[in-house]
Amino acid sequence: MTANRAQITAHSHALLSGGVALGLGVLLVVLYGHNPSATQVFPPCPFRAATGGLLCPGCGSLRGMHQLLHGHLLRAFSLNALMVMSLPFFGYLGLAALWSRRRPAPTWTRPRHLAWIALVVICAWWVARNLV
Repeated sequence: MTANRAQITAHSHALLSGGVALGLGVLLVVLYGHNPSATQVFPPCPFRAATGGLLCPGCGSLRGMHQLLHGHLLRAFSLNALMVMSLPFFGYLGLAALWSRRRPAPTWTRPRHLAWIALVVICAWWVARNLV
């Protein structure tokens, strides 16, 4: 019995999606149980160490996610506002990706210049958080 290419592709996509979901789940459980500001489980930011204290766009994301997992939205926002504000966007992108595996995604789910817009927002955040 031989499987056709579409069946193999669908099966590999399902395995990949399950593996990603399982990996994220494990990471969130570890992050819930270990406060990044109090343990050495997570490494410090190499950019911040190399520049003597400048913040990269992701600085504070682990600590902020830890706070979010414990229900402290304002503390998470104070640690990395861009991370907190981008979570609904990443959730939407994940759902759109799952949707597009089953049927063609509508064109409005993937704006053409989305990557460039994200790059500009991240760079603006990077500069702004080091100036303030």
